[in-house]
Amino acid sequence: MTSSVKDPGVSGDVDARDVDAEDVNESQESSRAHSWIPGWMSNFGVQIITGLIVGLILGFVARNMDAGVPGDEVGWLSTTLAWIGDTYVALLKLLIPPLIFTAVVTSIANLRKVSNAARLAGQTILWFMITAFFSVIVGIIVALVVRPGIGTTVDAATAAEPEKTGSWLGFLDSVVPSNILGLGASASDGDVSLKFNVLQILVISLLFGIAAVKAGKSSEPFIKVSESLLSVIQVVLWWIIRLAPIGSAALIGTAVATYGWDALGSLGKFVFAIYLGLAVVLFALYPLVLAYARVPVLGFFKKVWPVTSLGFLTRSSMGMLPVNQRTAEEEMGVPREYAAFAMPLAATTKMDGCASIYPAIAAIFVAQFYNLPLSWSDYLLIIVVSVLGSAATAGTTGATVMLTLTLSTLGLPLAGVGLLLAVDPIIDMGRTAVNVTGQNLVATIVASREGILDNRKWKQLA
Repeated sequence: MTSSVKDPGVSGDVDARDVDAEDVNESQESSRAHSWIPGWMSNFGVQIITGLIVGLILGFVARNMDAGVPGDEVGWLSTTLAWIGDTYVALLKLLIPPLIFTAVVTSIANLRKVSNAARLAGQTILWFMITAFFSVIVGIIVALVVRPGIGTTVDAATAAEPEKTGSWLGFLDSVVPSNILGLGASASDGDVSLKFNVLQILVISLLFGIAAVKAGKSSEPFIKVSESLLSVIQVVLWWIIRLAPIGSAALIGTAVATYGWDALGSLGKFVFAIYLGLAVVLFALYPLVLAYARVPVLGFFKKVWPVTSLGFLTRSSMGMLPVNQRTAEEEMGVPREYAAFAMPLAATTKMDGCASIYPAIAAIFVAQFYNLPLSWSDYLLIIVVSVLGSAATAGTTGATVMLTLTLSTLGLPLAGVGLLLAVDPIIDMGRTAVNVTGQNLVATIVASREGILDNRKWKQLA
C-alpha cells in the first residue's frame, strides 16, 4: 500500500454501496481533472520527498547567500524559508486544543464501541514503558561502545546549568488544570506568550466527556455539537496536511541554511552516538515490536513516513499530534475512540528519543567528560529515570529538562548540560522523528493485540 493521508471520509450510518459508488465517481472526476499529472506525483509520500529535495537545494542556496551578507544578518531567502516553516508549524499547533477536546468528548460518548477501555489504557501505558526500557538499554550500550565523552575537545567553559530543571512532582502539577482552557502564560522582556498544556486539556476533555455521558439525554445536543465540530476540524486539518510538502521544503531549507556542518565542531562524536542510538531503535527495535504484534513492518513504515519525516523537520511532538492522530486513525486503522485517548497522552509522555536514548547517552557523556565513574547502580538509575521520567517532566516537556532530571538523580553536575546545547537543534530533529514514530507504533500495536485494529487498512499489504 502506498503512503498517503486520506481526505476526510463519509461518516454516519451510510450504506457501504453508496459510499463506494460515491468514491468511484469522485475518483473518476479527479482523474479527468488531473489527467496531466503523473500518477506517482499524487502520492503524499512522494510529495514529501520532493519537498525535502527542493528544500535541501534552497537551503544550500540560502546558506551561500548568507555568507555574502555582512555581520550576523541573513539573506531574504533564509528569512522567507524560516517564516514559511514557522507558519506551517503554527498552523499545525493551532488545531491541537479543539481537536483533543472534541475527539475525546465524542469518543467517550461512543465508548461502548471499544470494549475493555480500562484494559486499553493499561496496555497503552505498559507498552510506553516496555519500548522506553529497551530504548534506554540501546542508549546505554551505544554510549559505552562509542564513548562520546572520551577525547572530546569541547570547551569546558561552555558548561552552564539550564534555566529549567526536571522535577518528580512536575507530572502532578501538570495534570491539575490551572484554568478551563488549559492555558498558561509567561512574560519575557515585556512580551506575554500563551501556551496550552496538552495534559490539562486531556483531563478537562475527559471530565466533560464523562459528565456528558452521566447527564443523559439532556447532553445529547452538546455531544452532537462536539461531533459536528470534530468533522469540521478534520476537514481544516486535511487542508493543512496537504501543505506539508511546502512546509517540509521550508523547514529543511531553514535547517540547512542555519546549521550546516559547522555546528558539529568538537561534538561530532556525541552527535554520531545519538543518531546511532536513534537508528537502532527506529530500524531494529521498532520492527521487532511490530513483528511481535503481527503488524506488517514495511507497511507500517510506509504509512508512518509522513509523520516521521515531518517530525524530523518540525522538531515538535505537539505540532505533529494532529497529523499523528489522523494517521493512526485513517492509515493504521486505530479506532478513533482509542486514538483520541492514546495519541494526546503519547505526545506528552511517550518520547523514546528525548526521554530514553538522549538522556542515557548524554548522562554518560557528562560522566566521561568530568571523569566520573558510573557503577551498575547508576546505570540502573538511568533506566528507571528514563522509563518513569517522561511522566515526571510532562509539564515542562523537553529533552534538556529530562536530562537535568537524569543528572540530578545520578548526582552528576548539571552544568554539563551547557556542553551539549550547541548541537541540540541538530539532534532534536532525530529525537523528534523517533518520538512521533514510537507514539504511533504503540497505538497501532495495542490496537492490533487487542483485536480492534481495522484490518481492511492492511489487506493490500498481506
